[in-house]
Amino acid sequence: MTLLKDIASMVDGILVGDGNMKISNICTIQKSKPGSIAFYYNKKYSNHLATSEASAIIAKEKDFIKKDGIIVQNPHLALIKVLKHFKLDITTHKGVHDSVVIGKNVTIEKNVTIGPFTVLENNVKIKSGSAIGSNCYIGHGTTIGSNSKIMSSVNIYSLVRIGKNCTIHSGSVIGADGYGFYTHKDTHYKIPQNGKVNVGNDVEIGANCTIDRGTIDDTLIGDMCKFDNGVQIGHNVEIGKGCLLTAHVTIAGSSKIGDFCIFGGQSGAIDHVTIGDRAIFACYTVAMKDLPGGKTYSGSPAREIKEKNRRDATFAEVKILKNKIKKFESEYLNRQ
Repeated sequence: MTLLKDIASMVDGILVGDGNMKISNICTIQKSKPGSIAFYYNKKYSNHLATSEASAIIAKEKDFIKKDGIIVQNPHLALIKVLKHFKLDITTHKGVHDSVVIGKNVTIEKNVTIGPFTVLENNVKIKSGSAIGSNCYIGHGTTIGSNSKIMSSVNIYSLVRIGKNCTIHSGSVIGADGYGFYTHKDTHYKIPQNGKVNVGNDVEIGANCTIDRGTIDDTLIGDMCKFDNGVQIGHNVEIGKGCLLTAHVTIAGSSKIGDFCIFGGQSGAIDHVTIGDRAIFACYTVAMKDLPGGKTYSGSPAREIKEKNRRDATFAEVKILKNKIKKFESEYLNRQ
């Protein structure tokens, strides 16, 4: 249980009503229940405000109703703090499990947790405060930065660097060979992938993502990048800092993505293209050439969204005109 006044202090908010009210959990505004605190930050759910059963509500002052709660400037940031407060600690063990396989010259710093049946190859370094789940594989010479979390069943190949404060979710594979083949006289020759993968600090990689190692130069993932599930990053790709890649985004080999770019679901880029800083790609959009930053793109091939909308509108108008012409032709022929 946490007192409402303590939550107000936690989120730097203004307390309204009974500060000694006990809060046991967090709930949504549309599925609220007594003893919980709800958040309101989306007008879509305004009809739930008056009927909410939550004991307290966090909202902006202009959205607040006459109810116990907390007024904040930014409900989204407040939500993050309260979710962290009520998050359950699901770690089942501390320290290095007896079943972990540890190679030669492995460095495990203090306060590290490693789950059952995980394998650490030779020369691996696990820095302080990090946690590795069960059934993971950490390849030769790989470094895991401090306070990073590697969930169960993650495979990290050799000579990969993971920065500090990173999270990698289950099923992801970091450092597999890039897709490199040279075809000569109907024979496909595999191109050795001798590069590495370098993941920056404060990066989150969703479940079942794949980040390929470079052919010669390294594949680079910048600080603060956040990847959704099922993202594919090809060999030698460079992703700038702060990029947001949602589900099933694919960035093909040797492309360079600027800082703070956003890719909607199933969007991506072909190989060897450069995207400027702060570009935004709508869902299903594909960059097929170099594109400047600071713009929003849509379609395949990617075009500025205003141009894409104009083209779509023109296509619709042409289709209407064609149908009218067919109708006039039919009427004319029937009169002959």
